[in-house]
Amino acid sequence: MLVRLALLVMLAFSTLAGCAGEKGKELFDTAQFEEKQGNREHAAKLYQEIIQKHAGSELAKKAEARLAELGKAR
Repeated sequence: MLVRLALLVMLAFSTLAGCAGEKGKELFDTAQFEEKQGNREHAAKLYQEIIQKHAGSELAKKAEARLAELGKAR
């Protein structure tokens, strides 16, 4: 019984972690789309949101790089 409970808890955590990663990827894809459409201000806001919500992740590092490039393009 305890083993089943532990497995269920592990499954729940892994599912939640996967969902958070998917949301971050969706935000990044949207930010890139906005950037390509010339909506740099909105893209920058989305990149900042990624950095805040997914701090320390590989996606946040990519968002920081894109923000830096947007800053240079002004």
